[in-house]
Amino acid sequence: MRDFVYNAHPARVIFGSGTLARLPEEVERLGLSRVLVVATPEQEADARRIAGRIGERAAGVFAGARMHTPTDVTARAMEVVTAERIDGLVAVGGGSTTGLAKAIALRTDLPQIVAPTTYAGSEMTPILGETENGRKVTKSDPRILPEVVIYDVDLTLTLPVLMSVTSGMNAIAHAVEALYAREANPIISMMAERAVASLARALPVIHERPDDREARSDALFGAWLCGVCLGSVGMALHHKICHTLGGTYNLPHAETHTAVLPHAIAYNAGAAPEAMQALRRALATDDPAGATFDLAERLGATMALSSFKLPEKAVDEVPDLVLANPYWNPAPLDRAALRTLVADAFAGRRPSAD
Repeated sequence: MRDFVYNAHPARVIFGSGTLARLPEEVERLGLSRVLVVATPEQEADARRIAGRIGERAAGVFAGARMHTPTDVTARAMEVVTAERIDGLVAVGGGSTTGLAKAIALRTDLPQIVAPTTYAGSEMTPILGETENGRKVTKSDPRILPEVVIYDVDLTLTLPVLMSVTSGMNAIAHAVEALYAREANPIISMMAERAVASLARALPVIHERPDDREARSDALFGAWLCGVCLGSVGMALHHKICHTLGGTYNLPHAETHTAVLPHAIAYNAGAAPEAMQALRRALATDDPAGATFDLAERLGATMALSSFKLPEKAVDEVPDLVLANPYWNPAPLDRAALRTLVADAFAGRRPSAD
């Protein structure tokens, strides 16, 4: 076995059904007395119900979280944090809500309790992607990592099927890149393979039976592992392209990851044989890139970036943006090859097995 370094991140995880009921005791355990509940505008009613659960320890609700964590939204939230003397954060929702809580924590080091309602996985990472002036910048800091994550399967039962699919594929992307990351190690690789297998098994069942608790539990467990993988080792080409597309062109987060993932796998296949072998086992296929595309498409995901109103000029612009500030990647970054990757994802073409 080759030498490796493994860093475990400290986080308290509560997993099960009905576990959100333990939120008040977790707030008390952390010694919080003026908690801010954060949410998206669409989830404001849910956030106010959560504040009601917390009772007198809830000091307010900020329902302004937005996709890609714009810094101007964070600035408005920080005004509330200061004015209300907030001493802790509760985020119940998807990646946008978690991102806002993490952005506030980066600036204040306030403790966070996160209860995910999607399969984003970002709640398990000390990583934050913030967008300012059309540019998404990724930061890593111990202050960003939430102190407590409450995984309640019940919160995912009403997650729409298509959102479940794209959120799950986004999670799979975290595990895939962990398999070939520069800091890859056997512990994280073991988690990543298990995570991909769990989600690939669960998503088709959820597509057919959205209220299947066993499948929902499998998917949430897989997403947890995917988040641990993302937070423990570095990112590569897939995430760089998706961060560029999201920050520069404001494309939808999970849907973009879903459309790009098969092409990133194909790009790196020849340079990451051990990772591809793990994906072959997890997906029960000889063609991980094609199988990933087929899985997402079969479950109703949109596989053409053009469908998200991405301008065609992005096919030429994205490779240059990627090369201007690249992430490490197992396969060398070649502009012509990158342009082909983006063009295929733009058109929604299935990656070839060769």
